[in-house]
Amino acid sequence: MPGGRGPIIMILLTLVGTAARADSSSAPRELLLFSISKSENKNRVQYAVRVDDRCQPLTAAPVFAYWRMFEKGPTVTEPLLAQELDAYGIASQVATREPEGTAVQLVLRAVRGRPIAVDVSRTSSGACQAVATLAISGAPAHLFDVYAKLKWPFGVEYLLLQGWSVDGTRVLKEKLAQ
Repeated sequence: MPGGRGPIIMILLTLVGTAARADSSSAPRELLLFSISKSENKNRVQYAVRVDDRCQPLTAAPVFAYWRMFEKGPTVTEPLLAQELDAYGIASQVATREPEGTAVQLVLRAVRGRPIAVDVSRTSSGACQAVATLAISGAPAHLFDVYAKLKWPFGVEYLLLQGWSVDGTRVLKEKLAQ
């Protein structure tokens, strides 16, 4: 990217996916992975992974989803309702420890044909980071948003996947008709 923006983008990705620096605290951290925004309102479903102070997932199924209720306030969150699980729920996830961190294979119910690889690791500065990677327009990308264009009275017209190219030089987009 002109002007050397690639490293800046990687720093931004780390900051977006980083909830806290590693320290002596044993409090769990929640690392934001990506969001689903929609045409209906400003609220978003956010996906995050819970890790401990060693940047290790706390459970065998560490990824979870919740509502960020921006229309009620910037810090208001709510759980997904049972009737929302088909649209926003997690179909499956399997966590595996690897030498450089932990990998989670994640599948969302609404897009079962697009598995997401979540990598959790520690940066050289000691911060925990998590990145969600999937294919967008045929290339691996770090997912940051899925936009759902809703149709009236019910249903989804299309989904727009958006992610940074793995080298951090550009945003990749792919529209999935429903």
